[in-house]
Amino acid sequence: MLIVQNLTKIFKDTTAVDNITFSISPGKIFGLLGPNGAGKTTTIRTVLNIIKPTSGFIRFDDKPINKDFFNLIGYLPEERGLYKKSKVINTIIYFAGLKNLDKKVAFDESIKWLKKLEIEKFKDKKIEELSKGNQQKVQFITAIIHNPKLLILDEPFSGFDPINQQLIKEILISFVNSGKIIMLSTHQMDTAEKLCSDILLMNKGKDVCSGSLSKIKKKFGTNNIKIEFSGDISFLNSHPSIIHIDSYSNYAEIQLRDDVYPADFLRSVVNRVNVTHFSVIEPTLNKIFIDAIKQNIN
Repeated sequence: MLIVQNLTKIFKDTTAVDNITFSISPGKIFGLLGPNGAGKTTTIRTVLNIIKPTSGFIRFDDKPINKDFFNLIGYLPEERGLYKKSKVINTIIYFAGLKNLDKKVAFDESIKWLKKLEIEKFKDKKIEELSKGNQQKVQFITAIIHNPKLLILDEPFSGFDPINQQLIKEILISFVNSGKIIMLSTHQMDTAEKLCSDILLMNKGKDVCSGSLSKIKKKFGTNNIKIEFSGDISFLNSHPSIIHIDSYSNYAEIQLRDDVYPADFLRSVVNRVNVTHFSVIEPTLNKIFIDAIKQNIN
């Protein structure tokens, strides 16, 4: 288990991380979320022992993280860094060597992952000759080549098309099933919602909301519905039962007053618009993110 307790990091007059606490169990993906400048990267670098905390402690497998854990951790930074003039296979083997992998093992593992990510044919190409997406795949391989117990990923889906995003997601799920601990930092709320069981939403270094995603959804849950339609729904803009409405070309997401039953609302609109689908919805992580940050700012 990874345990972060009362973590604080102060740079001169700026508190980048302010008394943050969380833990991640094996076989879980933990979402570290927040807007730019929230303190996510500083938190990650502190967990990695790249920088020292001002106060608080971090423990992995019930021991302080130090150089002895270096080979048990995989890290994919948001700012990618590969040697552009080096061949793909040489680059991966080099990074594997930094994790003390035997050269023969490193080569075999490199070929395995190049095949899995469908880029084996580029193994003797220079990094600069690859597309951005394929360079991202190589960077991802360098983070996992040594089979880490703890994997920290900062925007791992950046630069990938939907097909390759799905491929990476499937690999992460296989890691979870094998008992790895994964910390995921991303701005893609829909992806975090599908992958993460627990989250920490940060803003200005502080914990805005954290814990089980299912419990957070209940906490932020309101009387929300989705209505798909054909016709003109402009009359809903002044409907007395509606607190807020987001209208699109053929559907709308609506927040009703707490004292309004969704079935009663449906009855009030079916004679004025052709309703093709109606459902009660829970708040998306994207909406929770926006609402929580707005509340924190205000």
